[in-house]
Amino acid sequence: MGAVPTSIVVGLGMPPDLPVEWLDALADGFREECAVVGASVVGGDIARSELVVIGVTALGDLGGRRPVTRSGARPGQVVAVAGRLGYAAAGLALLESGWAASEGMPLSRPQEALWEAVAAHRRPCPPYAAGPEAAELGAAAMLDVSDGLLQDLGHIAAASGVRVELDPAAFVVGEPVAAAAKELGADPLDWILGGGEDHALAAVFPAEVALPLSWRIVGDVVAGQGVVVRGRETGHAGWDHFA
Repeated sequence: MGAVPTSIVVGLGMPPDLPVEWLDALADGFREECAVVGASVVGGDIARSELVVIGVTALGDLGGRRPVTRSGARPGQVVAVAGRLGYAAAGLALLESGWAASEGMPLSRPQEALWEAVAAHRRPCPPYAAGPEAAELGAAAMLDVSDGLLQDLGHIAAASGVRVELDPAAFVVGEPVAAAAKELGADPLDWILGGGEDHALAAVFPAEVALPLSWRIVGDVVAGQGVVVRGRETGHAGWDHFA
């Protein structure tokens, strides 16, 4: 919504025999990721549970700005993305395929690229700074891409009562994504459009706004409904929590 992150609170359910070392490592991870944006863990709650259950609420400061919601997109505006797309989905596909490089063997550059995709799935790198940046630039609508670009832009289209048209030629296929696609015989655009766990940002801007290099225009907002990719059949893509 365009806020600068300030803090998080963590709700943790855990079994009584959970190793303390595991809990320490979890706390270290929270602290390290918060430090990336200058935030901190300020509280939460712990309860007994048969399974490990973690719920995190992030808090931020809008600095007097109005929140950027999903409902502000209008025909004539442009759609842009910030952050990586397809990396985490490529890494997940590699893990599910059973791929692994030989232990102790020197890695070729293609193998290194494959490991980069796996690493992206295991620990994503969201473009935190791009959210407040988009708000300052006058973004009309915005959300994070957690369930897949097509799925999440569908939320903006529905909330705003518009149609989003994406240009497949506008997307950049990162080297790890391309390497994984070659390894598995897959179409990298499927991961870019349907994979969401890179936690990139997608936003809609007035067409006259000069966007910085951190944002790439990938489509347009027009009258209508839904999300389409020009010249391409998309079918169902992304993660639907209730399907």
